[in-house]
Amino acid sequence: MTAGFFSTLVPALAILVPFVGTLLILISRRCAARWLCVAASAISLLFCLLSMKSCWMNGMEGVTTPLVHLGSVTVFGFTVDRVSSLLATAFVGIGMLVTVYATSYLDEGNKEHPDKHRKRFYAVFCAFIGAMAGVVFSSTILGQLVFFEITGACSWALIGYYNTPAAQKAAMKALVITHLASLGLYCATAVLFMQTGTFDLAAIAQLEGGWKTAVVIGILIAAWGKSAQLPFYMWLPSAMNAPTPVSAYLHGASMVKVGVYIFARALMCAGPVDPVIGWIVVVGAIVTMVFAFSMYLPQKDIKRLLAFSTIAQLSYMFLGFGFAIFGSELALEGGIAHIFNHAFAKILFFLVAGALSYCMGTRMLTDIRGLWKKAPLIAVSFAIAALAIGGVPPFGPFFSKFAILAGGFETAVGNIPLMIIVVVAIIESICSFAWFLKWMGSTLPGEPSETVAEASPLPKAMAGVFIVLIVLIVCSGFVAVAWLN
Repeated sequence: MTAGFFSTLVPALAILVPFVGTLLILISRRCAARWLCVAASAISLLFCLLSMKSCWMNGMEGVTTPLVHLGSVTVFGFTVDRVSSLLATAFVGIGMLVTVYATSYLDEGNKEHPDKHRKRFYAVFCAFIGAMAGVVFSSTILGQLVFFEITGACSWALIGYYNTPAAQKAAMKALVITHLASLGLYCATAVLFMQTGTFDLAAIAQLEGGWKTAVVIGILIAAWGKSAQLPFYMWLPSAMNAPTPVSAYLHGASMVKVGVYIFARALMCAGPVDPVIGWIVVVGAIVTMVFAFSMYLPQKDIKRLLAFSTIAQLSYMFLGFGFAIFGSELALEGGIAHIFNHAFAKILFFLVAGALSYCMGTRMLTDIRGLWKKAPLIAVSFAIAALAIGGVPPFGPFFSKFAILAGGFETAVGNIPLMIIVVVAIIESICSFAWFLKWMGSTLPGEPSETVAEASPLPKAMAGVFIVLIVLIVCSGFVAVAWLN
């Protein structure tokens, strides 16, 4: 098989298989739904891994393949390169792990949310995995827009899964806010086509003057909405009403990463960008980062704490992309690597929150003490996730944070405002680590509290997912550095 064959067929199958899985789930018996979702995501993961092989076969050079045409205009196509193959593999692979976790979590043994396996959860979740692969592999802005909107629809359905008034309100809030922000992507799509006669993302580089600025800002607004940056952050904490596997995937590795990914891809295609956009990005990122940190300080519910932590970590990615506009290639690669590295750490942390809910019936950190003695695997997972998010070596986020901040120092030479922004980011990182360390000290050691002492055993499927994610957190930084470089 040639590299061209891989570049055409492999991403198409990685996207298509989960959508076929959704159809099979809808027409199958309820008892088969979860296993069909696991199988579809596993097959899609295989094709994503083959996309990495395709990239390797092509000498790590990107290949863009047009697929659907309207006259002479390419409507949809694929880009298989170092970035798309790496992130698609991460997003689909994590989707598979979360599905395996959900086969135990969505159960009558769940102390906080007794449930049963429902076809609609697995059908929508499977479609979401396919949409994520579609966003990452799309070579046209129109293709990104289509899959961007599919992720919005899926998130609405999954956030409102429990059908409580709070869940339905949170789902509608997420849909409305992210859809309003997506108008920026609609405008960017229209401007790009009117000025170049094509939807190809590579055509952004052909735009001149204010038109390029307009397109990049339109994409940035949509990215801010999906990635819960100011002023669009409100939907993310409310979305914690969703089942924890949904919170983990949508808000740790997928939906919130759609925003930072489309902006990163735009910068990769655009060439030189007006420095004004760089200032908008870095100022917006640092303000959001400090705000998010201040908001997660009073949180006692671990999922809400993680929601605001996610907002702050996404700000690091935008900070890297802002530094890239000022000329730092290292910061751009660090931002992309942080999308990859942060995903594994935050997913593990969210799934730990789910394990606390399942086994102990609570997400309140103030009720939890003595995890080391009663639930050692949950305790180890809690500690590793916290240390990774805090940027402690040798865990993956350390390497990508280091690259972002090093790129910041690179661009801040002789520029006092940029230097202040870099220093503030470092201070936030230290304070964030200290805060997670504080919670580790109060929840892990000591004699088990009453809530912990009465905990039920952790299901084997959930335990297996924890072990896999711990390994991935240790390895992800080295993988990202080797692959992206």
